[in-house]
Amino acid sequence: MSLKKKGVALLSAILMAGTVLTGCGGSGNSGSGSKDGGTTTLKMWTIATESDSFHQPYLDAIKDFEKAHPGVKIEMETFENEAYKTKIKAAVAANDLPDVFFTWAGGFSKSFVESGKVHCLDSYYSEYEKDIPKAALANDVYDGKLYGSVTCTPVSVMWYNEKLFKDNGVEVPKTWDEFKAACQTFISKGITPIGTSVKDTWVLAMLHDGLALKSAGTEKVTKALTKQGQSYNDPDFVKAATCIKELVDMKAFIKGATGLSNDEASAEFYKEKVAMYFTGSWMGGSIMTDAKKPENFSVAPIPVVNDQNAKVTDFMGGGSDTLMVSESSENKDLAAKAAFEITRSVSKYAYLSGAGIPAWKVDYDAKDVPQLTQKVADLAANATSYTLWFDTLMSSDDAGEYLTLLQALFSGDKSPQAFVQGMDEQLSKK
Repeated sequence: MSLKKKGVALLSAILMAGTVLTGCGGSGNSGSGSKDGGTTTLKMWTIATESDSFHQPYLDAIKDFEKAHPGVKIEMETFENEAYKTKIKAAVAANDLPDVFFTWAGGFSKSFVESGKVHCLDSYYSEYEKDIPKAALANDVYDGKLYGSVTCTPVSVMWYNEKLFKDNGVEVPKTWDEFKAACQTFISKGITPIGTSVKDTWVLAMLHDGLALKSAGTEKVTKALTKQGQSYNDPDFVKAATCIKELVDMKAFIKGATGLSNDEASAEFYKEKVAMYFTGSWMGGSIMTDAKKPENFSVAPIPVVNDQNAKVTDFMGGGSDTLMVSESSENKDLAAKAAFEITRSVSKYAYLSGAGIPAWKVDYDAKDVPQLTQKVADLAANATSYTLWFDTLMSSDDAGEYLTLLQALFSGDKSPQAFVQGMDEQLSKK
């Protein structure tokens, strides 16, 4: 779950369409919730499509909420990740949001909040604070006020086929040199090392982001992407881009990656045709349902590129997947309850199914959580830092340009140096 696309014109439209939010509250005038014969319907948008490992957790969460609130119906509409990023921005600009909507915290949603289209949740949080600490919601706090609730604390990891590694005498890599050597061994044996999607560029970004973090470190990454005086035109960022080029040059990536969607590319991993896949912790749930032999798979941190700046226990990720409430909802109080209570239940059901690492308190029997998810939870529990993904931490305009540049880096249209110069130019814009 990362981000995408662009639109300077669209951002201008968003800012023109609403006033900057200065308080915590406000009144809407065109709510999407409806009442029919004593039933109140709340409309909700998510990216939990039927092929997504969070689909069933959302269905179970909705069932729980409707049971706890008789006379309320949640009408969920789902969208594919990439298309949704365009849709949600357009909906904000047109003031046409549903009552409750999925989004990504951090820079992606900042303009939504500033436009005045998102309902502040400060006054509702006290009812739930015993179950989720404010720290877990830190990325949904803007100008000191809370505007969303998160489901899980996903992290980027290296999923790998443990059987392929053992059968070919390959050790799980902890450093960049070990990683390159592992890829070369697989190539020499006719095995594709890395499955990825460049069509859904956020998948490739999962690897690049991780390598950049493991090269530059969390402080430098954060300052560069949030425009706090750190230039992106820096040797540590050049090195991360060079890592991607080296992998492309040695043909480490699955053939046809530029035309493969995430679903298509990950299917090859589940079929055990590639050795590794770099993505979020949610893949654990999909391995359990889509792989014939889940016991052949395991998980590890992304290798370290520069141990002077980063540790193997530094992770890309954190609380980002969010439900927010539209300021124009006619049922804001009920929608706020839904945002908190549905994210709480999704946190539970995603953990039990193996799809996610819970952000909310675990007050239920978790002994049957899949072993793969337990492994990721153990990795996350020992993390020394969390840094939001590039396309979440940056503004949506900057994120869109980043993904375009990353595609160009992969295709060879941009050299590593040209890639970081392009990033620096984008991040230097006011």
